[in-house]
Amino acid sequence: MITPTKGISPDRSLLAVGAQIARVLDMPMTVTQTWSRLRAERTRLGHHSPVSFQWFVLGLDVLYALGVIEFRNDLLARRRGDAATSER
Repeated sequence: MITPTKGISPDRSLLAVGAQIARVLDMPMTVTQTWSRLRAERTRLGHHSPVSFQWFVLGLDVLYALGVIEFRNDLLARRRGDAATSER
């Protein structure tokens, strides 16, 4: 699930979906805005493998567990490099 397997294509692995989320999360935004931007970006890049909202949330979970994103004031935001290490 986290990495590509025989049943999970590379563009649907949670690491790839997480990277795509981090890429579109260039400024703090709501979960809904992030979800919309991810779907638009995947369409623009020609990814044909579907990513459900549940899979998107798992991608957020991976990013949060790795200290890449945070949720504050009802917005998702990428953590600064220094904040990820000092707050853990």
